[in-house]
Amino acid sequence: MAQVLEFKLPDLGEGLTEAEIVRWLVAVGDVVAVDQPVVEVETAKAMVEVPCPYGGVVTARYGEEGTELPVGAPLLTVAVGGAAEAGPAAVPAAPEQGAGDAESAVSSEYSGNVLVGYGTAGPAARRRRVRQTSPAAALAPAPVAVPASVPAPAPVPVPAHQGPVPVISPLVRKLARDGGLDLRQVRGSGPEGLILRADVELALATDRGPQDASPAPVPVAPAVPTASVTPAGERVPLRGVRGAVADKLSRSRTEIPDATCWVDADATELMAARAAMNAAGGPKISLLALLARICVHALARFPELNSTVDTAAREIVRLPDVHLGFAAQTPRGLVVPVVRNAGARTAESLTEEFGRLTEAARQSALTPADLTGSTFTLNNYGVFGVDGSTPIINHPEAAMLGVGRIIPKPWVHRGELAVRQVVQLSFTFDHRVCDGGTAGGFLRYVADCVEQPAVLLRTV
Repeated sequence: MAQVLEFKLPDLGEGLTEAEIVRWLVAVGDVVAVDQPVVEVETAKAMVEVPCPYGGVVTARYGEEGTELPVGAPLLTVAVGGAAEAGPAAVPAAPEQGAGDAESAVSSEYSGNVLVGYGTAGPAARRRRVRQTSPAAALAPAPVAVPASVPAPAPVPVPAHQGPVPVISPLVRKLARDGGLDLRQVRGSGPEGLILRADVELALATDRGPQDASPAPVPVAPAVPTASVTPAGERVPLRGVRGAVADKLSRSRTEIPDATCWVDADATELMAARAAMNAAGGPKISLLALLARICVHALARFPELNSTVDTAAREIVRLPDVHLGFAAQTPRGLVVPVVRNAGARTAESLTEEFGRLTEAARQSALTPADLTGSTFTLNNYGVFGVDGSTPIINHPEAAMLGVGRIIPKPWVHRGELAVRQVVQLSFTFDHRVCDGGTAGGFLRYVADCVEQPAVLLRTV
């Protein structure tokens, strides 16, 4: 007979601990093949289609579209073995198989591919099996299970956990640590007792309640916002890419003592050089690629700015290679794709890679690897029609160069007033890695290359 196996949200790598269900690709009752994508999820870094390692009939789905699940939470169950693949009507009420037959049936419908944290060689405990005794029980749509966002509001004594605390999210651990909360005293509402952010927030609210209220020894439940104290309006959850951007920018502002300097530069010669290069035939060169080449040369002269700060060791780590991030606006929000080894690329190679990553970003096809590992970021906000900005450093980097729009302006050129193509350059840097002299020297070198690109372009 068919055996029902549970498929859990696998570890998607890159330190990701949760994902939001964007779109189900299968329904209850559908027949799925081994390694067939069954759900599209959005992580903090990318949109991912998750393949199921089992082949059979989908018997249940867990979570509606828009639900955020932690790694390890159930995604769906699949009836495998026997005649399950023929559809719901074909699953007979046969006597239960022996252990050996069941393992054979399962292994024949299990992927040989290994998902991160969900491999075929994993312990049996990670593959919970539920036997069904009838076709109706085997294939009846199970209720959609969503991890409880808020447990029962009444505060009750919680026994301390024995052994490891069931929490996998570093954000949850930080929230508890900042609030002085002992996670061993928190009861998790997630799968198998997993402690979720909502559990920690509830525990913190409960602990703070009596201090803010009357000293009478009455348990204080978390306050429920009402229309009288909470203004009406649309609430947009900070999750997925938006949530990741919010966390990273907040961390940057909290941890990095940044400073910003800026300068106006005459970009007329740079624009003319690019036009001449593109008029000569061959692959077209983008302005972003030329600015990237200038950044790479500037970082070679000022390596302090291609670094990161190890706060635990109180050390500045200077990085050997330049992996250049660039800000890209997409329908999903702001993302920062990364051009690997930008210092070893020509202007043509940089143009091609910028184009590839930008198109992938627009199609929501960037992988987590495409969005991690940058050492310096170039932000061309001039495409939005603005002159200047004060960039926020892309944590854990040490600096970011911002480029405004290039527009005709009055400019003193060779002692005379003329109309020139002028751009404002903004440079934000981590004041821990260098002082203003280094930052000013970097920005002045960039501006000089923009104004007189001939020497630089000979090396492109």
